[in-house]
Amino acid sequence: MTVIIDPNPGSCSTLGVFRWIEFVGERMGCAIASLVTFLLLTCMSVHAVTVTPLEESEKQSCPHDDYRTDEGTCCDKCSPGFKLEEKCHFNGHRSKCVPCPPGQYNSEKNYSPKCRTCRRCKASNFEVEETPCARHQNTICRCVDGFYKYMIDSETYECRRCSQCGSDETERQKCTPNQNTVCDCKEKYYRVNNQCEPCNNCTADCKHHCLAPPVQNSRDPGTGNQHVINIIVGAVSVGVFMLLSVALITHFMTKRFTKKPKTPALQSAEVSPDVCEKFLIINEESSETSDVKEVALNALCKKETLNLPDCVPLEIKVSELIYIVLDLVPVAMVKRLVRSLGVTDTEIEQAELDYRPCREAHYQMLRLWAKGGLRPGSRGEMLHGQLFEELVDKLRKIHLEWAAVELETKYGVQ
Repeated sequence: MTVIIDPNPGSCSTLGVFRWIEFVGERMGCAIASLVTFLLLTCMSVHAVTVTPLEESEKQSCPHDDYRTDEGTCCDKCSPGFKLEEKCHFNGHRSKCVPCPPGQYNSEKNYSPKCRTCRRCKASNFEVEETPCARHQNTICRCVDGFYKYMIDSETYECRRCSQCGSDETERQKCTPNQNTVCDCKEKYYRVNNQCEPCNNCTADCKHHCLAPPVQNSRDPGTGNQHVINIIVGAVSVGVFMLLSVALITHFMTKRFTKKPKTPALQSAEVSPDVCEKFLIINEESSETSDVKEVALNALCKKETLNLPDCVPLEIKVSELIYIVLDLVPVAMVKRLVRSLGVTDTEIEQAELDYRPCREAHYQMLRLWAKGGLRPGSRGEMLHGQLFEELVDKLRKIHLEWAAVELETKYGVQ
């Protein structure tokens, strides 16, 4: 009898293996059946090795500008001016996108099922339309003449009336739709608390009140004597400084190498928190304890308290911290910060789609980072101190040292 085995590894299956074992066992005996079983199991192993890496590699990454769905499929994004109507169902299939309806827009590539509502220029806010809304961009408004845009954040603004220069000021730059009038103090005036005041004394801004230094006559016979006096005074000053330095060094060296007697009650180098607590109780009940023992033991207790392990998290309210960070970090660097904190590009894009104002989107990005560091059971959503240290460290790495120092100062972290 001739046995034919399909050479294609893809044809191997569990059901086929058991049928072959049963057939060969009946026809050819146990020895040959064992050999066929070994060959078929090898076939299945080769199939798993050759197929699995390919499938895994396909799951690892998507092409540029594509996104991964919840089912693990790589789908293409919709172009600006379009919204997603139906996502793709398998790799290589294209998403179904439809144009944004009138009065709505999408300015970037997206996979959102909705378009954004176009802005309306309001005359009550002193706005006029400069560029109408299109499917791919929002309406562009400008302030009416005599008003300028005062930016609240990267997207929000209000039209404010242009300032007028005062009687003590001169106009350096006229008001424009994007910038207020720029005024300078007129000649012989200087600015104090945003007000121009006349110069009365010699200052950096009022140099015309300063007297010119007297010109020294090089032929004056007293010049040589003054030079000798200056040398003598300098030598005496140096000598006094050296004597003081030697005296200070001698004092500190003597103090360092002189052993101080220990207080009998404090022979132990370590004082436990229990001892500190007991001492405070005894100190309240009895007034016979000496002042020296009380001061020394209080000092050790204080040192023991300062040396407590830093595992106790810093109590920081998350919402308060995020608003402070948004006030400190420039708008253009917020995305760079949240990426360094571990927020993914997909989460950043979704936050921008869900929250139209830029500040709200940035708030949501930082919330995603802080979500993993909330203390369970804490009131008001308190953040772990370890996450605060990570935030300060990332600020320094993106060259925002001043923002990191401001946060440490705000929360008393040294």
